[in-house]
Amino acid sequence: MEMEMEIDDTPKPKGEETKGKPIVVILVGAPGSGKSTFCEQVMASSTRTWVRICQDTIGNGKSGTKAQCLKSAASALNDGKSVFIDRCNLNREQRAEFLKLGNPNVDAHAVVLDLPAKLCISRSVKRTGHEGNLQGGKAAAVVNRMLQKKEFPKLSEGFTRITFCQNESDVQAAHNTYSALGPLDTLPNGSFGQKNPDAKIQLGIMRFLKKVEVPANTVSDANNIQSSVSHKNTEEKEPSYRGHDNISSFSGNASKELKEGENLAVCSSGSHASLNNAPTLAFPSISTSDFQFNLEKASDIIVEVVEEYVNKLGSARLVLVDVSHKSKILSLVKTKAAQKNIELNKFLTFVGDITKLYSEGGLRCNVIANAANWRLKPGGGGVNAAIFNAAGPALEVATKEQAQSLHPGKAVVVPLPSTSPLFSREGVTHVIHVLGPNMNQHRPNCLNNDYIKGCQILREAYTSLFEGFASTIKTQGKLAKVSNENLDSNSSGAQEVIEGANTKHSPNNDQKNKREHKHEYDRSKKCKGSQDEIGANIPESKIGKVDKNNDKIDGSMAKAWGSWAQALHKIAMHPQIHKDVALEISDDVVVLNDLYPKARRHLLVLARSEGLDCLADVSKDHLQLLKTMHDVGLKWAEKFLQEDALLIFRLGYHSVPSMRQLHLHVISQDFDSKNLKHKKHWNSFNTAFFLNSVDVLEEVSSHGKATLRDDESLLSMELRCHRCRSAHPNIPRLKSHISKCRAPFPPSLLQNSRLVLAPCNAGIDP
Repeated sequence: MEMEMEIDDTPKPKGEETKGKPIVVILVGAPGSGKSTFCEQVMASSTRTWVRICQDTIGNGKSGTKAQCLKSAASALNDGKSVFIDRCNLNREQRAEFLKLGNPNVDAHAVVLDLPAKLCISRSVKRTGHEGNLQGGKAAAVVNRMLQKKEFPKLSEGFTRITFCQNESDVQAAHNTYSALGPLDTLPNGSFGQKNPDAKIQLGIMRFLKKVEVPANTVSDANNIQSSVSHKNTEEKEPSYRGHDNISSFSGNASKELKEGENLAVCSSGSHASLNNAPTLAFPSISTSDFQFNLEKASDIIVEVVEEYVNKLGSARLVLVDVSHKSKILSLVKTKAAQKNIELNKFLTFVGDITKLYSEGGLRCNVIANAANWRLKPGGGGVNAAIFNAAGPALEVATKEQAQSLHPGKAVVVPLPSTSPLFSREGVTHVIHVLGPNMNQHRPNCLNNDYIKGCQILREAYTSLFEGFASTIKTQGKLAKVSNENLDSNSSGAQEVIEGANTKHSPNNDQKNKREHKHEYDRSKKCKGSQDEIGANIPESKIGKVDKNNDKIDGSMAKAWGSWAQALHKIAMHPQIHKDVALEISDDVVVLNDLYPKARRHLLVLARSEGLDCLADVSKDHLQLLKTMHDVGLKWAEKFLQEDALLIFRLGYHSVPSMRQLHLHVISQDFDSKNLKHKKHWNSFNTAFFLNSVDVLEEVSSHGKATLRDDESLLSMELRCHRCRSAHPNIPRLKSHISKCRAPFPPSLLQNSRLVLAPCNAGIDP
């Protein structure tokens, strides 16, 4: 599921600065598909104002009528709010009246949660306290009946955008898209993610409930949640995939002669659905087209290196791509891979445009390889020109940050900025440039048929490519685990989502502060190369940097940022668009209130420097900027002390922040805030996880970097008063205590101006 966001950074005409276009999102899905959860999670993390319309609760918390839902939705849209229609909406007739709410001033979207029937039934049967009392044994029969009558929505009904979600990864991607949708943002029109427009009944549910005989030409796996989506036969399920050994034996319809432009893939039947979420590298054949390398020799090397790496890459898969089904290199590689018994679910061949694998072929590839030229420049024709053209100028800029040139046999990993069409349309998060040997006498540096050296370079090129890919997925499992844990938890976030952050000027602030927000700390890890989380927005940081001689891929600190975590970066880079929330704007910093303050006074001082995502990116070259941030924070603290001399402030940074863009917290020590709800909130400001600004300045000045405390256990420590250090069992008890505690602060905080006091209190132990 691609992340399709268009952020409008252009200045708005006078009078339109704060008015965006409302959206009515009609959720389509069976009971248990997760419609209510989807609404709640988006509403909890979005800066846009959403209203959930649910017929089960529309009558003052009790079940109501469709007419009541329509009336409430229309009222909310007229007020400029966006609306979720939380009903099953499984047929066209049910959707029709809600679609009439859309008009030139209101976009009508559909989010289709077409999850496996078995999963929906399991959830419905197990749940308790459901708003509509659809739970227990009766739920299975209801889900079965509904799914047999479902009709997928179509753009012709009047929708401007339809998003199909067929597994949990798709749902998470759609959640990220709508959560990141700010008040002024828009989404591209069209239909996204649908595999089979004609599917109606999920055969998986018929197996599950009625034990009916499934037609022989249907490939489905009732034990695999992700493969029990609705399909009538193998052609409908995944037309791009075919077996290694005998194409005609794969299914009853698969023996048709392939036509020009059809996709041909090497894969095992019944396994591909679950693989759609696996980390995937799509790569062209290096040096066999423009560089005229012998195809037999090239295919031998491809298969040899693939065989070496398929097991090293874990669940990830490799896909060799060419544009024609008549491709000789694909045929050779497919035959030799079968002879080597390479696992079919880890190595595929695919016919298609490498820049349109998902949008045109349904193949998800988060990393693609480019057969680059040594200058790492666009042009030259072939794959290189196609990828640079499809990725837009953002790829060339990002490439220059990594390397200026490339030696034969080497590769360079380039994180693809979220502004690139390849990122938003195809879900590609990284491009790996790789340079192979040249046998074309019309190109420079020709090896003149020296295949001893040529084969050595080509083997090095594929090795470098697969090593680069491995670096992007090295920590993916850990990141996914953290993400899933956060989605399953009910904890509120210590997140600093700041669009509309000025609590004084935002009329909707009180309403927004009532929302529950998910806490999501993505940990930076040291690894060789980069981190990647499929479906997430990846920062435009220096990941997998290549040294000046292009001899090795260098390890670097990297972090995968969720889409919502980009808000501060947008404000820092384009403060003129956010003047209504900024308290101060200069060439170096932007100052604004934290949208979810954890104390009476809680400001953020943002660095306006590209590439400074967090303290891990800071070096001695940034010392003056850190001093400026500290001085600005100190100025604001002193301003607040003039208004209330009893306040006490700390200035500091989180070791590993939850949001992209280096920012300094200026926070009063009363911690009197309804947004401080969880242990992680407290411990992120009252353990060694919070680094005092004066200490950071001293360390960067002396050692060139700050000492980070990114131990996650710090956030789960017991709750202790920041003054007397007494322990407390929960946040309410802690809050009650600190409102009365007048013990002096620990000696460590009383030294080196770590606490900022009013001048009249300077001689008093705070």
